[in-house]
Amino acid sequence: MELARSSGILLHPTSLPGGRLGREAYRFVDWLAAAGQSWWQVLPLTPPDRHGSPYNSTSAFAASPALLAQPRSRVTSAEVDAFRERNRYWVYDWERRAGPGAIEAQVRFEREWGALRTYAAERGVRLIGDVPIFVSRSSVDVRAHPELFLRGVVAGVPPDLFSSGGQLWGSALYDWERLRRTGYRWWVERLRRTFALVDVARVDHFRGFVAYWAVPAGDRTARRGRWRRGPGVAVFRAAERELGELRLIAEDLGVITPAVDRLRERLGLYSTRVLQFGLTGRPGSRHRPEHVAERCVVYTGTHDNDTALGWWRALAPVQRQATGLDPREPHWSLIGLALRSRARLAVVPLQDVLGLGSEARMNRPGRREGNWRWRLRRGQLGDELAERLRAESDAAGRTP
Repeated sequence: MELARSSGILLHPTSLPGGRLGREAYRFVDWLAAAGQSWWQVLPLTPPDRHGSPYNSTSAFAASPALLAQPRSRVTSAEVDAFRERNRYWVYDWERRAGPGAIEAQVRFEREWGALRTYAAERGVRLIGDVPIFVSRSSVDVRAHPELFLRGVVAGVPPDLFSSGGQLWGSALYDWERLRRTGYRWWVERLRRTFALVDVARVDHFRGFVAYWAVPAGDRTARRGRWRRGPGVAVFRAAERELGELRLIAEDLGVITPAVDRLRERLGLYSTRVLQFGLTGRPGSRHRPEHVAERCVVYTGTHDNDTALGWWRALAPVQRQATGLDPREPHWSLIGLALRSRARLAVVPLQDVLGLGSEARMNRPGRREGNWRWRLRRGQLGDELAERLRAESDAAGRTP
């Protein structure tokens, strides 16, 4: 996959005014086009858990009915039959779990999302999706295919910048040997579904395909986990044989080893860089602006980071000075660094463009409560903001 030098905005549909698709989604696409942006990145579109997290979904395949702008629109039996045929690998398991009307809701989502995607494409805006590597232990996927998942261990990551106790995700872990014997069918179908909805997808926790952190089930922290070997290139090659080119971005954050870099390079995937990590990290950090390579997607921060302004405010005075950012508008200064970097694609959370503080943070890793709630207000985006972002993007050579 080759990307043109371009830029985009990270905003999940639940953060739109009203928290769903419809008129506000189309208005946002218009704003993106006016601002010279070529990409709209979203988080997983699957049903969230009770805390609002789309990374702990009841299904790795189904779309969230809560995103529907018209949840009662008419659906014909022919549409239902056609949807079942296109999605027969997973749809019957989802129907048994979600109950009557489940498939009709999926048809409505396909209809609404497809129309929005076409509208965006006509205005030069493409969509980046998100593929969480793991799934919930209570998901339809685990219940329908228990033989594909391990028992006695759950997913997490060791202590890191976000949490001294590590992150205990509690997600199901794959039995990669069992998956290998099936030709990685579950993953092939998952990626097929992904590319039916988006143009490019970010693979969350890419390093887990090299080695993943397995934590004993029942532990309260992730400290006692240990690394286990992942499937490496095999799962991706199996998908390529059926789906063709995989338009993927590797989210290679965390404990990155030479083996992780080799796998990403072998697959020809774009790497991920986060400037917040670089400006407060070691001089040799791969996230520092001067070390960001061309075959990268650079972010001011991700959905797991504080907003640019919130991050700046939390820094000690000596740290602020060391960043070299303009203290009058540190968020715009950070955006400028991302746009001017060598990375082919620069992505900025909308909260950073708006100059919002920690109150607008999307997620705090390691905490279940109080996340995924930020929402854009109607009228908060305006022409002046679009003009400024377009001017900055144009100066960096990123506008269409």
